Amino acid sequence: MALTGRLMKSPCITLSSSATTLHDIASNFHKGVAKVVLKKGKTQLFREGSPMVYSGAIDRIIGRPPPKTGDVVLVADGMEKPIGWGLYNSVSMFCVRLMQLEEEAAGDPSCALNVEKLLETRIHAAVQLRKSLGLPSANTNAYRLVNSEGDRLSGLIIDIFGDIAVIASSAAWVEKYKSQIKSCIHRLDGIRYISWRPSIEILKEEGLDLSDPKDIDPSTPLERTKVMENGVTYSISLEGQKTGFYIDQRENRQFISKISDGQRVLDVCCYTGGFALNAAHGGAMNVTGVDTSLPALELANRNIILNNLDPERVSFLRRDASDFMKDAASRNESWDIVILDPPKLAPRRKVLKSASGMYRNLNSLAMRLTKKGGLLMTCSCSGAMTQSGMLLRILQDAASTAGRKVTVLRQAGAACDHPIDPSYPEGAYLSNILLRVL
Repeated sequence: MALTGRLMKSPCITLSSSATTLHDIASNFHKGVAKVVLKKGKTQLFREGSPMVYSGAIDRIIGRPPPKTGDVVLVADGMEKPIGWGLYNSVSMFCVRLMQLEEEAAGDPSCALNVEKLLETRIHAAVQLRKSLGLPSANTNAYRLVNSEGDRLSGLIIDIFGDIAVIASSAAWVEKYKSQIKSCIHRLDGIRYISWRPSIEILKEEGLDLSDPKDIDPSTPLERTKVMENGVTYSISLEGQKTGFYIDQRENRQFISKISDGQRVLDVCCYTGGFALNAAHGGAMNVTGVDTSLPALELANRNIILNNLDPERVSFLRRDASDFMKDAASRNESWDIVILDPPKLAPRRKVLKSASGMYRNLNSLAMRLTKKGGLLMTCSCSGAMTQSGMLLRILQDAASTAGRKVTVLRQAGAACDHPIDPSYPEGAYLSNILLRVL
């Protein structure tokens, strides 16, 4: 399916020939635009591209009446000279999400202070970037189209599953401009359905309490759909974790398929079988997947059938990860390749200490099940853990506890359709580390 963007006809501000700065452009607004003035010494951080203007960086707000959540505002230095513009939030610790800097506005004034035009432009750029990355392709139609700050639309995530776009919202401005975003996505060739999935808990911190967490177009098919990734077919649930499928691990799953020929493979916390199916697709001799979720395992078993795999060679068990690994270790079982991809154990930095113990214990058990000289692919999807830089130290401690020695063979993160803005390193959340276990 080719995904291309058609230009939207959105209302634009009529600019005079001399309107070359944000100040000039703002003067064309009949209601005026409030100005968020930064404290001394805080300007450079945002000039360099950091998209989140936190409350502690703000000195004062100029404008009457004061801006409301979702309003367009100018962001200015201590001399009240605009450095950019963004969208305001009266409740969140992130008071402004910067959308465009002064220099960009001067170069492309059609987007300046115009959210609809900016959405059109940024989403079109996202489509072109994925096209340059080979997405979609004949063997992959599941991928991320918009990755929040990485595509300069902070708080907006859009995943594509064939002809379905799943939109995950985690910012108040996204909810305010919901109809415009949906209209923009509907105008993309190849998209027939949209599923809107607000992040309820995060949006509460944004000042929104949404009573109905789901919004699926009436024409959307049943909650399950089929997608293809690297030639492997999956039945996925639009009601499942995240947006329905962990597309961020696509390249890491493909790597597993390349090293699994003739191997015995264990996939712990397998969800719907992504790594397990790739191992089988790559010629693994035997594959076992373990998870506690019955709905996920039902899909995993369905995926065995969809891919014409031998159920004698690929099997899924409903077990607690720790209990399964302890029992297997007590029987001295071992596998050539073990994959450990637990859920988010450290959703916030304040629980990092307790989560570290859980990561250590799980990895210690996984190392005990990896045959000497075998491989362990271990993962963390907790941004707090990835950004802390602690994971390798924890893995070393786990190896010591297990009485094993490890070496690092490969370190990776999310797939290339999950770009990260270096001025906002908090966007990095996935760690995928391949270890040799001795």
